[in-house]
Amino acid sequence: MKQIFSFLLLLAAAYTGFAQNAYTPGFSYQRSSARQNDPLRKKEDSLMRQFREKGLEWPAKYVYIRSFKFDSQLEVWVKSEKEKPYQLFKTYKVCAMAGTLGPKRMEGDYQVPEGFYYINEFNPRSVYHLSLGLNYPNASDRFLSDAIQPGGDIYIHGSCVTTGCIPITDGQIEELFVLASNARALGQDFIPVHIFPVRFNVKRSVDYLNRYVRDFADYSYLTNSMREVFYYFEKNKQLPVIMVNGRGSYVLDAEVRKSLPYADRKGDAPAVVKKERKKVAFDEQEIPNTVQKLPEFPGGAKAFRDYLKKLNKDLAPYLNEDQHTAYVLVEFIISKEGKVINPHILKGGNDQLNEYLLDALEEMPDWQPAMRDKKNVPMKLKQTILIEADKKTDAPSV
Repeated sequence: MKQIFSFLLLLAAAYTGFAQNAYTPGFSYQRSSARQNDPLRKKEDSLMRQFREKGLEWPAKYVYIRSFKFDSQLEVWVKSEKEKPYQLFKTYKVCAMAGTLGPKRMEGDYQVPEGFYYINEFNPRSVYHLSLGLNYPNASDRFLSDAIQPGGDIYIHGSCVTTGCIPITDGQIEELFVLASNARALGQDFIPVHIFPVRFNVKRSVDYLNRYVRDFADYSYLTNSMREVFYYFEKNKQLPVIMVNGRGSYVLDAEVRKSLPYADRKGDAPAVVKKERKKVAFDEQEIPNTVQKLPEFPGGAKAFRDYLKKLNKDLAPYLNEDQHTAYVLVEFIISKEGKVINPHILKGGNDQLNEYLLDALEEMPDWQPAMRDKKNVPMKLKQTILIEADKKTDAPSV
């Protein structure tokens, strides 16, 4: 699909001069102050010992941090050379969490951001013991968040309290502060911090995310792109170049996406979990061959057209990247009581889209049933439902 980027901004994994001035001035003073601080000096001694025990090279010249909101974990990955793969140093427990799944979009929403960030501030005198600031709002957030009050002041910090940050224990933030300070002093201008909604390779977490996304369809754009980055790193232990397109969505380089397994490129990994749907016992011989009055959606034909338009809008994000349009043929029965029963897909769509479509059909309001000889009778209907990407935004590309 042809994509026109109105701006391309390399984020955490790109080694360019983008936003270097965001780093707090006087870093050399911060680092020297940290080294003169006895607890941090002792923490550095402890880190050196831990690195030796894990067979890691000290000091780490490159640090990568990734956090998982639902799983309440923060991982620290390190390496000594740019071309080498990252190695996991430690996983910390995130000891408090504000908000729910989903990105931060405005000041005061108590949400922890989701997306791709980097450390832009080192604060050794934080009221939360120590803190590492993140560059929220980033390029994507500035496009998609509240234009006047997007919020800010997002940190990884100590003290185990939060209203939208990522808190860990004081001992853990001391370790992380020393690691990040060393890497910054050794030349890592952009220390990436990726905040994911869930671990995409943990079924319980993904099941929760899938249920959540069903209620917030637009959220799938972000989760699909984050899933791709997660699996790229899982496969390569290196970070891809991440860009932001003209709609504020994160995108990976086309060549990078080709390197991912097919399911991961499509944003379907792990596999879509299909519901066990109960089939209502019904004798289809009760359906007459002809009727005097067809079933009617509540509100009539116009209301049904509006319902189909809403389905199109809600389900468009679940089109595969190579699908601009899907014609999904569905079949369901309107019972003589007007209930929609036993909907199923005859053809079209894809696994994820079809699951959400069946959810919608099962929740369809009661119809006016068909009539024959002045009596309500059941009837089977077939309906083609058009799912089309929004031409203005060229959805569903991430």
